[in-house]
Amino acid sequence: MEPVTLKSDRLLIRPLRAQDAEHVMAAWQDPNIRRWTAVPVEQTLDMAADFVRISVNEWREGRNFILGIEVIDTGEFVGTIGIFGLSWVSMSEQLAWVGCWAVGGQRRNGYMAEALPVLAAWAFRELRIDRLEAIVEVGNDASLACALKAGFQMEGTLRSRTVQDGTRRDAWIAALLPGDLGQASSVPYHG
Repeated sequence: MEPVTLKSDRLLIRPLRAQDAEHVMAAWQDPNIRRWTAVPVEQTLDMAADFVRISVNEWREGRNFILGIEVIDTGEFVGTIGIFGLSWVSMSEQLAWVGCWAVGGQRRNGYMAEALPVLAAWAFRELRIDRLEAIVEVGNDASLACALKAGFQMEGTLRSRTVQDGTRRDAWIAALLPGDLGQASSVPYHG
């Protein structure tokens, strides 16, 4: 599968480009992104360029689906968003989780909450995912609020779900289902 380009009212959600490596490098150095996201301990521009190249290759392999986000009116880079961990529970049921980050100057604009349902709708339709999860380390209130604003439903706390800085940590879990966006599941849901 080749990377797609999606749009919302204010955002272009598109394949990462070579010039995004500088934005990725800067983001990796942001203390807020470093605190809540797995990033290389030591970063170089070459490593960021590799991340961009690998992101495009992962689309082709059907493993992870990472896109860049920019503001349509200004072309400003907002961050990245992706679908990860695509797995088949059975031949007819697919699950995945979503991850995203925004660069410092683009936070609190509602951009990620706007981009999440656009990407989710595409994933439900094209990847036939039946459940999209947001796994958020306990304490990352901003990311949880973003997921909830995007329509994810809070489901609880998972003990020892994530590893950050070599330590296992608890995580909140919220989920979005195709029906939450008015789409049909590949397997009927009776809640």
